[in-house]
Amino acid sequence: MERKHFQKDIGRRFKSHPIVAILGPRQCGKTTLSKQYIQLVGKTPVTTLDLEDPRDLAKLENPMLALESKKGLVIIDEIQRRPDLFPILRVLVDNNKDQKFLILGSASRELIRQGSESLAGRISYMELTPFQFSEVKDFDKLWFRGGFPKSFLGASNEESQEWLKNYVRTFLEQDIPNLGLQIPSHSMGRFWRMLAHYHGQIFNASEIGKSLGVSHVTAQRYLDILTGTFMIRSLKPWFENMKKRQVKMPKIYFRDAGVFHYLSGIQTPDDLYHHVKLGASWEAFVLDEIIRKEGVDNNDCYFWAIHEQAKLDLLMIKNGKRIGFEIKYTDAPTLNRSLIMAFESLKLDALTVIYPGKDQFKLNSHIEAIGFEAFISK
Repeated sequence: MERKHFQKDIGRRFKSHPIVAILGPRQCGKTTLSKQYIQLVGKTPVTTLDLEDPRDLAKLENPMLALESKKGLVIIDEIQRRPDLFPILRVLVDNNKDQKFLILGSASRELIRQGSESLAGRISYMELTPFQFSEVKDFDKLWFRGGFPKSFLGASNEESQEWLKNYVRTFLEQDIPNLGLQIPSHSMGRFWRMLAHYHGQIFNASEIGKSLGVSHVTAQRYLDILTGTFMIRSLKPWFENMKKRQVKMPKIYFRDAGVFHYLSGIQTPDDLYHHVKLGASWEAFVLDEIIRKEGVDNNDCYFWAIHEQAKLDLLMIKNGKRIGFEIKYTDAPTLNRSLIMAFESLKLDALTVIYPGKDQFKLNSHIEAIGFEAFISK
Protein backbone atom coordinates (compact mmCIF):
# COMPACT_ATOMS: atom_id res chain seq x y z
CA MET A 1 0.00 0.00 0.00
CA GLU A 2 1.36 3.40 -0.99
CA ARG A 3 1.25 5.50 2.18
CA LYS A 4 1.88 8.74 0.31
CA HIS A 5 0.91 11.04 3.17
CA PHE A 6 3.74 9.60 5.27
CA GLN A 7 6.18 9.67 2.35
CA LYS A 8 5.55 13.40 1.88
CA ASP A 9 5.90 13.96 5.62
CA ILE A 10 9.41 12.47 5.58
CA GLY A 11 10.47 14.81 2.77
CA ARG A 12 8.97 17.82 4.55
CA ARG A 13 10.89 17.03 7.74
CA PHE A 14 14.20 16.59 5.89
CA LYS A 15 13.92 20.20 4.69
CA SER A 16 14.60 21.43 8.22
CA HIS A 17 16.40 18.52 9.92
CA PRO A 18 19.29 16.27 8.79
CA ILE A 19 17.87 13.32 10.77
CA VAL A 20 14.32 12.01 10.61
CA ALA A 21 13.19 9.27 12.98
CA ILE A 22 10.19 7.10 12.13
CA LEU A 23 8.92 5.52 15.33
CA GLY A 24 6.11 3.02 15.63
CA PRO A 25 5.27 -0.50 16.78
CA ARG A 26 6.97 -3.52 15.27
CA GLN A 27 5.48 -4.69 11.98
CA CYS A 28 3.49 -1.50 11.34
CA GLY A 29 5.24 -0.83 8.00
CA LYS A 30 8.27 1.34 8.82
CA THR A 31 10.70 -0.63 6.65
CA THR A 32 8.23 -0.72 3.76
CA LEU A 33 7.71 3.03 4.05
CA SER A 34 11.46 3.66 3.98
CA LYS A 35 11.73 1.62 0.77
CA GLN A 36 8.89 3.64 -0.75
CA TYR A 37 10.66 6.86 0.22
CA ILE A 38 13.83 5.70 -1.54
CA GLN A 39 11.89 5.83 -4.81
CA LEU A 40 11.38 9.58 -4.26
CA VAL A 41 15.02 10.57 -3.76
CA GLY A 42 16.05 10.07 -7.38
CA LYS A 43 19.77 9.55 -7.96
CA THR A 44 20.74 10.32 -4.36
CA PRO A 45 23.02 7.54 -3.03
CA VAL A 46 21.27 5.40 -0.44
CA THR A 47 22.80 3.09 2.16
CA THR A 48 20.55 0.80 4.21
CA LEU A 49 21.58 -0.91 7.46
CA ASP A 50 19.32 -3.30 9.35
CA LEU A 51 20.44 -3.74 12.95
CA GLU A 52 18.64 -7.08 13.15
CA ASP A 53 21.03 -8.39 10.48
CA PRO A 54 24.28 -9.68 12.06
CA ARG A 55 26.21 -8.66 8.94
CA ASP A 56 25.09 -5.05 9.24
CA LEU A 57 25.81 -5.05 12.97
CA ALA A 58 29.34 -6.25 12.20
CA LYS A 59 29.80 -3.32 9.79
CA LEU A 60 29.11 -0.95 12.68
CA GLU A 61 31.71 -2.31 15.08
CA ASN A 62 33.51 0.98 14.42
CA PRO A 63 30.50 3.14 13.57
CA MET A 64 32.33 6.42 12.96
CA LEU A 65 34.56 4.89 10.32
CA ALA A 66 31.68 2.92 8.81
CA LEU A 67 29.32 5.89 8.48
CA GLU A 68 31.43 8.96 7.83
CA SER A 69 32.26 7.88 4.27
CA LYS A 70 28.63 7.29 3.30
CA LYS A 71 27.08 9.86 1.01
CA GLY A 72 23.49 10.91 0.51
CA LEU A 73 20.84 9.13 2.55
CA VAL A 74 21.65 6.55 5.21
CA ILE A 75 18.78 4.41 6.55
CA ILE A 76 19.28 2.64 9.88
CA ASP A 77 16.52 0.18 10.81
CA GLU A 78 15.75 -0.92 14.41
CA ILE A 79 17.81 1.87 15.96
CA GLN A 80 16.68 0.90 19.48
CA ARG A 81 19.22 -1.94 19.31
CA ARG A 82 22.10 0.56 19.18
CA PRO A 83 21.17 3.76 21.06
CA ASP A 84 24.90 4.42 21.39
CA LEU A 85 24.81 5.53 17.74
CA PHE A 86 22.99 8.78 18.54
CA PRO A 87 26.06 10.79 19.70
CA ILE A 88 27.91 9.59 16.59
CA LEU A 89 25.09 10.73 14.32
CA ARG A 90 25.29 14.17 15.93
CA VAL A 91 28.98 14.47 15.05
CA LEU A 92 28.41 13.19 11.53
CA VAL A 93 25.62 15.60 10.58
CA ASP A 94 27.46 18.52 12.18
CA ASN A 95 30.53 17.79 10.05
CA ASN A 96 28.81 16.81 6.80
CA LYS A 97 25.91 18.98 5.69
CA ASP A 98 25.19 16.75 2.67
CA GLN A 99 24.57 13.63 4.73
CA LYS A 100 21.05 12.72 5.91
CA PHE A 101 19.88 9.89 8.16
CA LEU A 102 16.51 8.16 8.21
CA ILE A 103 16.33 6.07 11.36
CA LEU A 104 13.57 3.60 12.18
CA GLY A 105 12.71 2.52 15.70
CA SER A 106 10.17 0.32 17.46
CA ALA A 107 10.11 2.28 20.72
CA SER A 108 9.29 5.80 21.81
CA ARG A 109 11.95 8.45 22.18
CA GLU A 110 11.53 8.12 25.95
CA LEU A 111 12.67 4.49 25.76
CA ILE A 112 15.40 5.41 23.26
CA ARG A 113 16.53 8.01 25.77
CA GLN A 114 19.81 9.07 24.20
CA GLY A 115 18.10 10.39 21.09
CA SER A 116 16.40 13.30 22.79
CA GLU A 117 19.55 14.19 24.72
CA SER A 118 22.20 14.21 22.01
CA LEU A 119 20.30 15.18 18.87
CA ALA A 120 18.30 18.20 19.99
CA GLY A 121 17.69 20.53 17.06
CA ARG A 122 18.97 17.98 14.55
CA ILE A 123 16.25 15.34 14.59
CA SER A 124 12.55 15.35 13.74
CA TYR A 125 10.37 12.55 15.12
CA MET A 126 7.32 11.20 13.34
CA GLU A 127 5.08 8.36 14.44
CA LEU A 128 3.99 5.74 11.94
CA THR A 129 0.80 3.97 12.91
CA PRO A 130 -0.69 0.76 11.58
CA PHE A 131 -3.30 1.20 8.85
CA GLN A 132 -6.04 3.73 9.57
CA PHE A 133 -9.55 4.06 8.20
CA SER A 134 -8.70 6.87 5.77
CA GLU A 135 -6.25 4.49 4.06
CA VAL A 136 -8.26 1.27 3.84
CA LYS A 137 -11.94 2.41 3.89
CA ASP A 138 -13.08 -0.91 5.38
CA PHE A 139 -14.49 -0.14 8.81
CA ASP A 140 -15.64 -3.61 9.92
CA LYS A 141 -12.45 -5.37 8.86
CA LEU A 142 -10.15 -2.72 10.31
CA TRP A 143 -12.01 -2.63 13.63
CA PHE A 144 -11.99 -6.41 14.08
CA ARG A 145 -8.50 -7.25 12.76
CA GLY A 146 -6.68 -4.06 13.70
CA GLY A 147 -4.33 -2.11 11.46
CA PHE A 148 -1.12 -4.15 11.43
CA PRO A 149 -0.62 -4.87 7.72
CA LYS A 150 -0.21 -8.65 7.99
CA SER A 151 -3.20 -8.94 10.27
CA PHE A 152 -5.44 -6.67 8.21
CA LEU A 153 -4.41 -8.22 4.87
CA GLY A 154 -4.70 -11.84 6.02
CA ALA A 155 -6.64 -14.14 3.70
CA SER A 156 -9.13 -14.92 6.50
CA ASN A 157 -9.96 -14.00 10.07
CA GLU A 158 -8.33 -17.26 11.16
CA GLU A 159 -5.08 -16.30 9.41
CA SER A 160 -5.25 -12.87 11.04
CA GLN A 161 -5.69 -14.46 14.48
CA GLU A 162 -2.72 -16.75 13.88
CA TRP A 163 -0.55 -13.79 12.93
CA LEU A 164 -1.62 -11.88 16.05
CA LYS A 165 -0.83 -14.91 18.20
CA ASN A 166 2.71 -15.06 16.83
CA TYR A 167 3.08 -11.27 17.08
CA VAL A 168 2.22 -11.25 20.79
CA ARG A 169 4.58 -14.15 21.52
CA THR A 170 7.46 -12.57 19.61
CA PHE A 171 6.87 -9.22 21.29
CA LEU A 172 7.08 -10.79 24.75
CA GLU A 173 9.93 -13.21 24.10
CA GLN A 174 12.17 -11.17 21.77
CA ASP A 175 11.21 -7.52 21.33
CA ILE A 176 11.17 -6.54 25.02
CA PRO A 177 14.52 -8.28 25.79
CA ASN A 178 16.01 -6.57 22.70
CA LEU A 179 15.27 -3.24 24.36
CA GLY A 180 17.55 -4.28 27.20
CA LEU A 181 14.61 -4.86 29.55
CA GLN A 182 15.02 -7.90 31.77
CA ILE A 183 11.39 -8.82 32.42
CA PRO A 184 10.10 -12.42 32.43
CA SER A 185 7.87 -12.86 29.39
CA HIS A 186 5.20 -14.69 31.41
CA SER A 187 4.98 -11.78 33.89
CA MET A 188 4.54 -9.18 31.16
CA GLY A 189 2.12 -11.51 29.36
CA ARG A 190 -0.10 -11.83 32.45
CA PHE A 191 -0.02 -8.06 32.93
CA TRP A 192 -0.88 -7.39 29.27
CA ARG A 193 -3.83 -9.77 29.39
CA MET A 194 -5.05 -8.23 32.61
CA LEU A 195 -5.02 -4.81 30.95
CA ALA A 196 -7.58 -6.18 28.47
CA HIS A 197 -10.06 -6.21 31.38
CA TYR A 198 -9.24 -2.54 32.10
CA HIS A 199 -9.44 -1.45 28.46
CA GLY A 200 -11.13 1.96 28.41
CA GLN A 201 -11.01 2.25 32.20
CA ILE A 202 -8.97 4.03 34.86
CA PHE A 203 -5.54 2.51 35.51
CA ASN A 204 -4.99 1.85 39.20
CA ALA A 205 -1.43 0.58 39.62
CA SER A 206 -2.00 -0.54 43.21
CA GLU A 207 -5.10 -2.54 42.35
CA ILE A 208 -3.55 -4.24 39.33
CA GLY A 209 -0.26 -4.84 41.13
CA LYS A 210 -2.11 -6.52 44.00
CA SER A 211 -3.96 -8.80 41.59
CA LEU A 212 -0.66 -9.85 40.00
CA GLY A 213 1.28 -10.08 43.23
CA VAL A 214 3.68 -7.26 42.33
CA SER A 215 4.21 -3.77 43.67
CA HIS A 216 2.42 -0.74 42.25
CA VAL A 217 5.85 0.49 41.11
CA THR A 218 6.33 -2.67 39.04
CA ALA A 219 2.82 -2.41 37.60
CA GLN A 220 3.51 1.20 36.58
CA ARG A 221 6.83 0.18 35.01
CA TYR A 222 5.11 -2.52 32.95
CA LEU A 223 2.55 0.03 31.76
CA ASP A 224 5.31 2.47 30.82
CA ILE A 225 6.97 -0.22 28.70
CA LEU A 226 3.76 -1.10 26.86
CA THR A 227 3.09 2.61 26.34
CA GLY A 228 6.63 3.20 25.11
CA THR A 229 6.36 0.37 22.58
CA PHE A 230 3.07 1.76 21.19
CA MET A 231 0.93 -1.08 22.50
CA ILE A 232 -1.08 0.92 25.05
CA ARG A 233 -2.32 4.50 25.09
CA SER A 234 -2.24 6.06 28.56
CA LEU A 235 -4.64 9.01 28.37
CA LYS A 236 -3.90 11.66 30.98
CA PRO A 237 -6.62 13.25 33.10
CA TRP A 238 -7.37 16.95 32.71
CA PHE A 239 -7.79 19.09 35.83
CA GLU A 240 -9.80 22.28 36.16
CA ASN A 241 -9.99 24.59 39.15
CA MET A 242 -13.40 23.58 40.38
CA LYS A 243 -14.76 22.32 43.66
CA LYS A 244 -15.49 18.85 42.31
CA ARG A 245 -13.94 15.41 42.86
CA GLN A 246 -12.12 15.03 39.56
CA VAL A 247 -10.53 11.77 38.43
CA LYS A 248 -6.74 12.06 38.65
CA MET A 249 -5.50 8.70 37.30
CA PRO A 250 -5.00 7.87 33.61
CA LYS A 251 -7.30 5.84 31.40
CA ILE A 252 -5.76 3.07 29.32
CA TYR A 253 -6.61 1.85 25.84
CA PHE A 254 -5.09 -0.77 23.58
CA ARG A 255 -3.84 1.10 20.55
CA ASP A 256 -4.61 -1.72 18.13
CA ALA A 257 -8.04 -3.31 18.13
CA GLY A 258 -6.76 -6.60 16.71
CA VAL A 259 -4.27 -7.08 19.56
CA PHE A 260 -6.98 -6.26 22.10
CA HIS A 261 -9.42 -8.72 20.54
CA TYR A 262 -6.81 -11.48 20.45
CA LEU A 263 -5.82 -11.00 24.11
CA SER A 264 -9.52 -10.89 25.07
CA GLY A 265 -10.27 -14.20 23.36
CA ILE A 266 -12.44 -12.54 20.71
CA GLN A 267 -11.91 -14.77 17.68
CA THR A 268 -14.73 -13.76 15.33
CA PRO A 269 -16.77 -10.64 14.59
CA ASP A 270 -19.76 -12.43 16.11
CA ASP A 271 -17.78 -12.90 19.34
CA LEU A 272 -17.11 -9.17 19.37
CA TYR A 273 -20.75 -8.15 18.97
CA HIS A 274 -21.70 -10.33 21.96
CA HIS A 275 -18.75 -9.39 24.16
CA VAL A 276 -19.03 -7.31 27.32
CA LYS A 277 -16.22 -5.08 26.02
CA LEU A 278 -17.96 -4.24 22.73
CA GLY A 279 -18.52 -0.58 23.65
CA ALA A 280 -14.99 -0.17 25.05
CA SER A 281 -13.51 -1.73 21.91
CA TRP A 282 -15.39 0.68 19.67
CA GLU A 283 -14.53 3.66 21.88
CA ALA A 284 -10.80 2.92 21.75
CA PHE A 285 -10.83 2.33 17.99
CA VAL A 286 -12.62 5.61 17.32
CA LEU A 287 -10.55 7.57 19.83
CA ASP A 288 -7.32 6.52 18.11
CA GLU A 289 -8.74 7.41 14.68
CA ILE A 290 -9.80 10.87 15.93
CA ILE A 291 -6.34 11.63 17.29
CA ARG A 292 -4.68 10.54 14.05
CA LYS A 293 -7.10 12.54 11.89
CA GLU A 294 -6.68 15.72 13.93
CA GLY A 295 -2.88 15.37 13.90
CA VAL A 296 -2.60 16.30 17.56
CA ASP A 297 0.40 15.31 19.68
CA ASN A 298 -0.36 12.64 22.28
CA ASN A 299 0.77 15.07 24.97
CA ASP A 300 -2.11 17.38 24.01
CA CYS A 301 -4.78 14.72 24.48
CA TYR A 302 -6.68 14.14 27.73
CA PHE A 303 -9.88 12.81 29.24
CA TRP A 304 -11.92 14.49 31.95
CA ALA A 305 -14.22 13.12 34.61
CA ILE A 306 -15.97 14.19 37.78
CA HIS A 307 -16.75 11.24 40.04
CA GLU A 308 -20.31 10.01 39.36
CA GLN A 309 -21.34 13.27 37.70
CA ALA A 310 -19.87 13.96 34.28
CA LYS A 311 -17.16 12.85 31.88
CA LEU A 312 -15.58 13.56 28.51
CA ASP A 313 -13.84 10.79 26.55
CA LEU A 314 -11.35 13.03 24.74
CA LEU A 315 -10.20 16.59 25.24
CA MET A 316 -7.57 17.86 22.83
CA ILE A 317 -5.76 21.17 22.70
CA LYS A 318 -5.36 22.16 19.05
CA ASN A 319 -4.19 25.56 17.83
CA GLY A 320 -4.97 27.01 21.24
CA LYS A 321 -8.56 25.72 21.23
CA ARG A 322 -10.21 23.18 23.48
CA ILE A 323 -12.00 20.55 21.41
CA GLY A 324 -14.05 17.83 23.07
CA PHE A 325 -15.27 14.44 21.84
CA GLU A 326 -17.66 11.99 23.41
CA ILE A 327 -17.75 8.53 21.80
CA LYS A 328 -21.04 6.64 22.02
CA TYR A 329 -21.84 3.16 20.73
CA THR A 330 -25.51 3.89 20.21
CA ASP A 331 -27.97 4.27 17.34
CA ALA A 332 -29.18 7.71 18.37
CA PRO A 333 -27.12 9.88 20.75
CA THR A 334 -29.08 12.35 22.87
CA LEU A 335 -28.21 15.41 24.88
CA ASN A 336 -27.58 14.76 28.57
CA ARG A 337 -26.39 16.60 31.65
CA SER A 338 -22.86 15.13 31.38
CA LEU A 339 -22.35 16.68 27.93
CA ILE A 340 -23.66 20.05 29.08
CA MET A 341 -21.44 20.01 32.19
CA ALA A 342 -18.38 19.09 30.10
CA PHE A 343 -19.01 21.88 27.60
CA GLU A 344 -19.58 24.50 30.28
CA SER A 345 -17.02 23.39 32.89
CA LEU A 346 -14.18 23.00 30.40
CA LYS A 347 -15.12 26.09 28.37
CA LEU A 348 -14.91 24.06 25.16
CA ASP A 349 -14.70 25.67 21.74
CA ALA A 350 -16.43 22.64 20.22
CA LEU A 351 -17.97 19.37 21.43
CA THR A 352 -18.78 16.51 19.07
CA VAL A 353 -20.45 13.20 19.80
CA ILE A 354 -19.16 10.43 17.52
CA TYR A 355 -21.48 7.44 17.01
CA PRO A 356 -21.79 4.52 14.53
CA GLY A 357 -24.64 6.03 12.51
CA LYS A 358 -24.72 7.98 9.25
CA ASP A 359 -26.42 11.28 10.11
CA GLN A 360 -25.04 14.57 11.37
CA PHE A 361 -27.26 16.75 13.55
CA LYS A 362 -27.21 19.33 16.35
CA LEU A 363 -27.95 18.25 19.92
CA ASN A 364 -28.09 21.92 20.94
CA SER A 365 -26.57 25.16 19.67
CA HIS A 366 -23.06 24.15 20.79
CA ILE A 367 -22.98 20.32 20.62
CA GLU A 368 -23.39 18.16 17.51
CA ALA A 369 -23.50 14.45 16.75
CA ILE A 370 -21.92 12.95 13.66
CA GLY A 371 -21.41 9.40 12.40
CA PHE A 372 -17.87 8.03 12.55
CA GLU A 373 -17.32 7.58 8.81
CA ALA A 374 -18.72 11.02 8.03
CA PHE A 375 -16.43 12.60 10.61
CA ILE A 376 -13.29 10.83 9.39
CA SER A 377 -14.12 11.78 5.80
CA LYS A 378 -14.51 15.51 6.58
